Amino acid sequence: MPSTAFYNEYNQLIAQINQWDHAYYVLDNPSVADAEYDLAFRQLLEIEAEHPDWVTAASPSQRVGAKASNKLPKIEHAVKMLSLANAFSLEETYSFFEKAAKDLDIAPEALVLFSEPKLDGLAISLHYDHGLLSYAATRGDGLVGEDVTHTIKTIKTIPLKLHSPPPPAQLEVRGEVFMPKAAFAKLNQLAVQNASKVFVNPRNAAAGTIKQMNPKLAATRGLQFIPYGLGAYQGAHEFSKHSEILAYLHQLGFRKNPHCYTFAGSFAEFSHNYQVMAEARDSLPMQIDGIVYKIDSLAQQNALGFIARSPKWAVARKFPAQNDTTQLLAVDFQVGRTGVLTPVARLEPIFVGGVTVSNATLHNMDEIERLGLCIGDSVEIQRAGDVIPKVVKVVSQGTLRTPIIMPDSCPVCAAPVERNDGQAAFRCTGGLTCAAQGAERIRHYAGRKFMNITNLGTKLIEVLYSKGSLHTIADIYTLKAEDIANLEGQGEKSAQNVLDSIAASKATKLGTFLGALGIHEVGEEGAKTIANYFKNLDAIKSASFDELMQVPDIGPVTATNVVNFFNDNKNVAIVDSILAAGVHWPHEEAKPPGQQPFAGQTWVLTGTLSTMPREQAKALLESLGAKVAGSVSKKTTCVVAGLEAGSKLAKAESLGVKVLDEEGFLAVVGQEVQ
Repeated sequence: MPSTAFYNEYNQLIAQINQWDHAYYVLDNPSVADAEYDLAFRQLLEIEAEHPDWVTAASPSQRVGAKASNKLPKIEHAVKMLSLANAFSLEETYSFFEKAAKDLDIAPEALVLFSEPKLDGLAISLHYDHGLLSYAATRGDGLVGEDVTHTIKTIKTIPLKLHSPPPPAQLEVRGEVFMPKAAFAKLNQLAVQNASKVFVNPRNAAAGTIKQMNPKLAATRGLQFIPYGLGAYQGAHEFSKHSEILAYLHQLGFRKNPHCYTFAGSFAEFSHNYQVMAEARDSLPMQIDGIVYKIDSLAQQNALGFIARSPKWAVARKFPAQNDTTQLLAVDFQVGRTGVLTPVARLEPIFVGGVTVSNATLHNMDEIERLGLCIGDSVEIQRAGDVIPKVVKVVSQGTLRTPIIMPDSCPVCAAPVERNDGQAAFRCTGGLTCAAQGAERIRHYAGRKFMNITNLGTKLIEVLYSKGSLHTIADIYTLKAEDIANLEGQGEKSAQNVLDSIAASKATKLGTFLGALGIHEVGEEGAKTIANYFKNLDAIKSASFDELMQVPDIGPVTATNVVNFFNDNKNVAIVDSILAAGVHWPHEEAKPPGQQPFAGQTWVLTGTLSTMPREQAKALLESLGAKVAGSVSKKTTCVVAGLEAGSKLAKAESLGVKVLDEEGFLAVVGQEVQ
């Protein structure tokens, strides 16, 4: 039986990766080096492979990407946009395709592989209807992205009308928007001349340009686009190879990716290809951070299929990180939304990996102790296209060394700082009342996944918070029209729209409200699970650790955090204020575990249901105590197969998992809910 400490480490890893994802994808403020992220994600996958029964919907392995921001309209992708698995050595890359060849029952040398430079930019999906560009969207969470059509149309390497008649009825082109090195250098040179903020690297410059609202500004920045594949497609052309798709897209008016090759899947061929690509890296006009390898045959791709996050027929071989040496001048402690105090190294500025670096992540005090690090030491910095690099090791000890000490109290709100047993993180205990966490907690509470206060956006929250109109999430419900109408860029109509959104948010669901509170380790799915189990807030507030441990998929860390949250009188007072303001949900009496007939079961939905949306079917199963997963395994209890059910149905049948059609599903759940 694995130790509780090991299980806690797994949950801490989930929380850390989700925090990094939020900073990178939602806030556009990356907080960790790519190499560090990749190592953590690999460790997560290894743990989950060893303990598949631990995996929950909260794990980043179950998610394609990350949540879209609240700044731009949302667009649902016709075909999911996936990420790629990573490899970091020749042996690992070869092993990936050796396994694929084994699954196809052929020798690795029989594979025909396609390699292309991995552009360091922003993944974009372009949708064409009958040859005309209709919209463009970011990856977002893989299912829903952000509408960036207004800036995408300014990129001259993106045809507004496809070149080759007759055009397909529908075409989704997937590719990368990037800023060439020369355009990036020019942009930052102008920024220095104008005494404005410079961009950290071309990737951030491209993402920031695409997501801002001024297309005229975007048109001046020299962005380019190169496709790497298709999403949805309805047309007369038929393809048997990935390379044929790229050739077809070139005919339609898209630019080719330079240095693309096909080769046989032998160890020697992989080695030769990598050397050729690595040598060409610095001469390319754009920044790349690795090589993407794909099986060229589309039939073989379809046979291999996907896992939750990535295809089984493609992998990204990452280039090694870039290192240099500088001096550690000081260490600051930053407080995040969840109250974690993170040490950040302040460095003697150094130019490494194409940018000037003055800050680096230290992650936590355990890492500082492991490094044997003191202020004044000479340190090695590792960077691979990252915003905040990593301190790798102490190169030499300084003549005057100052120990790095975690403060006893929060540097923002002065509340005590605590560290739970078995956890690496130190946390501010100020909870909902800590100013450092305040604006971020309000953004979390008001976000689309939770209270969905649509007109209370990020920028408005920041302004209201800075002016003192918002301190905690409870203050949302005391806002007055004049608090908003008097702000720059606002007015009476805008103020009324915000107040209307706030009023509309008062009718919600218990699980939604619980998730909106931002309790550490209690995400969207975890909150639903707890709410479905206890049925009312009073039962959750008074639940003991042992009672919470009876909830399916809830572990000791989450249980401890829920108990601690509701044992804090300040948190309870804020929750009570929100309820007094009129926030409510349908009342249900608490049900004992025996009245949740599907407790401990895992169900999977696939295909289209004619009687209800998939989300409604999912909610119905969860109300009966079931966990609804996105993939089929030997531990799946039952698969519900609607119309046009695909690979999940086939896998269920191959594993001998029980399958119900829609009629059978309705009969089973109907009997239980009567």
